Amino acid sequence: MSSALRPAAAEQQPASQSARIVENYRPISSHLAIAPPVSVVIPAMNEAENLPHVFKTLPDWIHEVVLVDGNSTDDTVKVARELWPDVKVVQQVGKGKGDALISGFAACTGDIIVMVDADGSANGEEIVSYVSALVSGADFAKGSRFANGGGTDDMTPIRKLGNRVLCAVVNAKFGARYTDLCYGYNAFWRHCLDSISLDCTGFEIETLMNIRVVKAGLRVQEVPSHEYLRIHGVSNLRAVRDGLRVLKVIMKEKGVRRAARRRPAVTLNVKSVQSARGELS
Repeated sequence: MSSALRPAAAEQQPASQSARIVENYRPISSHLAIAPPVSVVIPAMNEAENLPHVFKTLPDWIHEVVLVDGNSTDDTVKVARELWPDVKVVQQVGKGKGDALISGFAACTGDIIVMVDADGSANGEEIVSYVSALVSGADFAKGSRFANGGGTDDMTPIRKLGNRVLCAVVNAKFGARYTDLCYGYNAFWRHCLDSISLDCTGFEIETLMNIRVVKAGLRVQEVPSHEYLRIHGVSNLRAVRDGLRVLKVIMKEKGVRRAARRRPAVTLNVKSVQSARGELS
């Protein structure tokens, strides 16, 4: 059954069926509704000043907002609850963006999960484009600042060069066709988490996800996205340090792939094969 539909006119259906459609589908516009509930995960640490801008752009049809608080010392949690009374707050136990996202993913109840930064650089109105890509058949909707229609106001020349080089390495090593690599605005079906088993705590988690969805054979669609300047505060990104961490992840994942190829084939004895055949018959 298709996950996206144009609701039929009420007079064409029994009243009880129309009521079920209203209950089970969330309207996105006057002519489009979706069935899958959408969870938005926002990792935040001391982002109280930016959250009003972030929440203002979030569509009202999303199922839930999961805010992962990285032990903020400002009013991040208080502001979030004032802006979105039903917000689900997860207190981060570990450290790092990757750890925060993993904690947020575990708390989601929606079928679709969207990752949004808390610094005001992402426009929540783009979420509909990500969801559209997923309900149209993609497993993973990957935001790209360099796809046709995308853009960025927040990349220095050195970061742009580094991203391009690392992206080229991933494409060459894993057979991907990405135009962007280190971008945190992505969305995916929750079942994808079973295929990529995340184990990274830092900023490089975005690269790890991009690599593992390709290795898992999941269907990826890039979504043009525009990255805006951080509104308040200072970014924790460091071009050289974080670039080296991303490169380390790439090399590690390539090593895992080679190790898998060298793994000896499993041989079954005749009795095991006969036993298995008997169970299937």
